[in-house]
Amino acid sequence: MKNFVAMDDDLKKYLMPAFERKAKSIVAIDVKKFTSYTDYIVIIEAGSHRQATAIAEYLIKSLKAQRINTIGVEGVREGEWALLDFGDTIIHVFESEKKSFYDIEGLWADAPRIDLSEFKGAGKPQKEDDES
Repeated sequence: MKNFVAMDDDLKKYLMPAFERKAKSIVAIDVKKFTSYTDYIVIIEAGSHRQATAIAEYLIKSLKAQRINTIGVEGVREGEWALLDFGDTIIHVFESEKKSFYDIEGLWADAPRIDLSEFKGAGKPQKEDDES
């Protein structure tokens, strides 16, 4: 149903920590052709405020250990919607209700999704891909 593209090796370093924290769902969107301010948007769904905060903090810590620093960070402590800006990749970490309300995926409906099938449990983020 959706247009999927192969994952760039550079994007894996941003996704690995998210999959390690067992997010409810993860979607990565290639927006290079649609905007000049970033290449990828990653949307992570957490099951609770506490999990959203934990995932966001873990991403920041893990990527900093790889010498990848954020340009900007918003909303981590609140746990409803954290925004992590790494320049070429922007990561949104949402609590489920806020994810549905803001529908960031819908804003980028025309942009191709990144194939996350190589990550364990990647089927959840790709539930839109119903090929029957």
